[in-house]
Amino acid sequence: MKKLLTMVAMLAVALTMQAQTKFHDVEANDAKGPVKCIKSNRMNQEVVINFSQDGKMSQEGLTNAKYDANGYLQSATIEAMGNKVDITFKWENGRFVGQKMNVMGQDMEITRTFNEDGTSASDIINAGGQKMESPYSDYKFDSHGNWISRKGQMMGQTIEQTRTIEYYE
Repeated sequence: MKKLLTMVAMLAVALTMQAQTKFHDVEANDAKGPVKCIKSNRMNQEVVINFSQDGKMSQEGLTNAKYDANGYLQSATIEAMGNKVDITFKWENGRFVGQKMNVMGQDMEITRTFNEDGTSASDIINAGGQKMESPYSDYKFDSHGNWISRKGQMMGQTIEQTRTIEYYE
C-alpha cells in the first residue's frame, strides 16, 4: 500500500511545474518558458505532458481541470494506475506550493519547499498523518534554465528523475 501511494504521489508530482501565459500549468510542473512538451521518467514510468502555446496542459488521463480567473490550475482529476484521483492545487504569490488528493480513500498532501535559488528543495508527502520528505539534489539544467535531471530521496532510496523538454520557437 505504501509503495502504491508513493508511486501515485510521484505521478501526481509530475503534474505539479514562469512563462507569460494565460495558464500557469507550466509553473505547476516546475518549469518556465514557452514549454511545448515535458517527457519525464520516474520510477520506470514515462509521463508525457503537452502544453498549448498559452500554457494549458493536456495529459492522458487528465480531466476536469478548473482554473481561477488568473489562469492558475485549482483542481483536476487524473487517472493513475487505474484509479481516478481528484487533486486540488495550492499557489502562493504565483508559485505552486502544494496539492491535496484522496488516493483510494487515503488523504494525501504534498507540500513543496524551495532553495534560495528558487529550485525545489523537497516535497513533503503527508499520507494519512505519516510524513515522508523527498529532498532533491544534483540538478542539471537545459539552456532555458529548466531542470532535466535531479536526484530525489524516497524511503531511503535515491531516485534519479530525468525529463526532456521541448519548446515553442
